[in-house]
Amino acid sequence: MPVIESLLDTDLYKLTMMQAVLHQHPAAEAVYRFRCRTPGVDLSRHIDEISSEIDALCTLWFAREELDWLRGLRFMKPDFVDFLGLFRLDRKYLRLRASSAEQGGVELEASGPWLHTILFEVPLLAIVSEVHMRHAAGADVRGEGLRRLKDKAGRLRDAVGYEDCRITDFGTRRRYSRAWHGEVVAMLAEELGPKFAGTSNVDLARRLGLNPQGTMAHEWLQAFQALGPRLRDSQVAAFDSWAREYRGDLGIALTDVIGLDAFLRDFDLYFCKLFDGMRHDSGDPFEWGERMIAHLQAHRIDPMGKVLVFSDSLDIDLVMRLYQRFRGRARMSFGIGTNLTNDVGVPPLSVVMKMVRCNGQPVAKLSDSPGKTMCDDSGYLAYLRQVFDVA
Repeated sequence: MPVIESLLDTDLYKLTMMQAVLHQHPAAEAVYRFRCRTPGVDLSRHIDEISSEIDALCTLWFAREELDWLRGLRFMKPDFVDFLGLFRLDRKYLRLRASSAEQGGVELEASGPWLHTILFEVPLLAIVSEVHMRHAAGADVRGEGLRRLKDKAGRLRDAVGYEDCRITDFGTRRRYSRAWHGEVVAMLAEELGPKFAGTSNVDLARRLGLNPQGTMAHEWLQAFQALGPRLRDSQVAAFDSWAREYRGDLGIALTDVIGLDAFLRDFDLYFCKLFDGMRHDSGDPFEWGERMIAHLQAHRIDPMGKVLVFSDSLDIDLVMRLYQRFRGRARMSFGIGTNLTNDVGVPPLSVVMKMVRCNGQPVAKLSDSPGKTMCDDSGYLAYLRQVFDVA
């Protein structure tokens, strides 16, 4: 069976961003580049298998029942769903080869119209992860995975005082396998009940009757470094454009594209009122939560009316500690990825695929965690830091 069997097997934020691209920047060009952060992994020996899975991915179309389900989401526009009915991923926009600079590494790049490359990221990462795990894990890992998953679910389910602590599955990109991902999400929904808020995976949300979760990713704000007016105004332009597209829906703002200091300078009273909450994805989550609450209070906004979304390398222990710290001070949501969908006793891969250029210009993510910063132009990175006055 192929790794990817449906184009809906992706994160919701890819589709929500794709809709905004269709309506606002249909001619924009983008370049995405893959990186494996896990040292010492030989992916090049699997390059033929990965390539075969990519060929299978590029034969897929959205099925009529999938399109009908998308039409039922209030934030999906009819013209976008009609466009998806004609859409398919095209292999001509991809380049895959063994790395000439890194032993055992692979070079994987998507380059072409943003509208036609935006959906590559999540399935490509899922393919690389699953192909790697096929060879790295033994046949008996499912039992260990089930034991660990039941332990996590039981601890959260039975915890006293955590009745409104809710988690969401964010684990598509680095999962053990597509089949295991489906088992994990179905079990969490059964075990946790209302403490399980849903999944970012659109296909699983449709098939299991769950809420699809997600708003925007880093690439939306990165692209505006090339699409916006002045570079200094790129974050403001990105948030404005998002608000125009969704008119109050999908109102969670990502805070770490150019670092938290720059975000807080741009996220003024207008945006504090306009957006429903903010998402943490790098840096110390406790410090981030304190600063977000202080920022809202400084703008005379009750933090209990907003949502703090935590999504950086979470496990159940960290979720419970964060909930304990901020309970009664702000609403919270927790997105857990690899620790749910690829915790079977074999170390998972840390793989990413990020936008590095838009319209021929470099773009960057200046993460609050230094290891997550990604840019292919050191001169631009230094300029971006200077413009936004960040270290």
